[in-house]
Amino acid sequence: MLDIKFVRENPDIVKENIKKKFQDGKLPLVDEAIELDAQFRAVKSEADTLRAARNKISKQIGALMAQGKKEEAQAVKQEVSNYSARLAELEALEPELEEKLKKVMMVIPNIIDPSVPVGKDDSENVEVTKYGEPVVPDFEIPYHSDIMERFNGIDLDSARRVAGNGFYYLMGDIARLHSAVISYARDFMIDRGFTYCVPPFMIRSDVVTGVMSFAEMDAMMYKIEGEDLYLIGTSEHSMIGKYIDTIVQEDTLPHTLTSYSPCFRKEKGAHGIEERGVYRIHQFEKQEMIVVCKPEDSMMWFEKLWQNTVDLFRSLDIPVRTLECCSGDLADLKVKSFDVEAWSPRQKKYFEVGSCSNLGDAQARRLKIRVNGKDGKYFAHTLNNTVVAPPRMLIAFLENNLNADGSVNVPEALRPYMGGKEKLVPVK
Repeated sequence: MLDIKFVRENPDIVKENIKKKFQDGKLPLVDEAIELDAQFRAVKSEADTLRAARNKISKQIGALMAQGKKEEAQAVKQEVSNYSARLAELEALEPELEEKLKKVMMVIPNIIDPSVPVGKDDSENVEVTKYGEPVVPDFEIPYHSDIMERFNGIDLDSARRVAGNGFYYLMGDIARLHSAVISYARDFMIDRGFTYCVPPFMIRSDVVTGVMSFAEMDAMMYKIEGEDLYLIGTSEHSMIGKYIDTIVQEDTLPHTLTSYSPCFRKEKGAHGIEERGVYRIHQFEKQEMIVVCKPEDSMMWFEKLWQNTVDLFRSLDIPVRTLECCSGDLADLKVKSFDVEAWSPRQKKYFEVGSCSNLGDAQARRLKIRVNGKDGKYFAHTLNNTVVAPPRMLIAFLENNLNADGSVNVPEALRPYMGGKEKLVPVK
């Protein structure tokens, strides 16, 4: 959420930013916000003036009564009553206008970084760098769920009977591989100086609306019926929520946390044939990283965060590339975002396995995460990035480490988490 003062003083910049995001339907919101802000400030100013006047003349009543000037005292009482009646109207109007303004401001997108390429959608995202050599072997690579079935490692039919489509059972070596990847990612981030955390897997609505846009919320979140609780779609939400309505001491920054959690997502809409199996699902597990820092450090941390994901995938012999998200592909709260994509030798193309985002002070402003600095208080900057989400990561891992005989190599970095195994051998 932008600072209303910034919107008031820079309406053309805000409108140009909306155009860059190809959301022209939101252009009238800028003028609406400015008008609501003017009304709110006028009401607040009048209310403050009336309070001061009422308090001043109220003090006269006792003095007039003591002097026996009952009629004058009565007249002053009437004046106080008139002030109070108008003040009651204004005090009812004040929160109403404030709430209307907040709703409009929550929909106006954040100002994107000048370096972000302008484009309508993800088809116009820009490749930044490739890491590792993409290889297409001279043998056929089966679909990932078929590879898993050779190890008796997946049971989709039972999952459908138990929970419906979009769920799965992982079994045996594949289940162990899933847990190994999570454990390795946890230790990888701890070794890079991040504090490990297991957060709440449910959050309240004020946290939800603080960390994401309404459109994202509707598309992603599962609500707990009858309670003000939502299942998290990513641990970033509860991790940033940890700081809601707090004042952080500047000399303690940055706060760097890595968190494990299950994640739950609606995943609305139809998806293509390449997204069956465990590619797009309602439940998965993930290792995440977040940073809360000073504004001047956020771009430095942005570079570090996506590089962590690249380094982790390369340590497991998986080629990756980074893509910069164009303006039209950025969620409304984001200032800048990179996707990390892993190579799929079966599809002969890259696919998304993680996303790194700098949200500037948007989340901090919504959640009231402030920093107490030497020159006063200010809003922190927040960033997040996927370390690894094993269901998708497993696809990349199995395809890139598959041998012609159906066995799967276990990279050296992962062997301590797999009981020392150097290779997984299929049972079918």
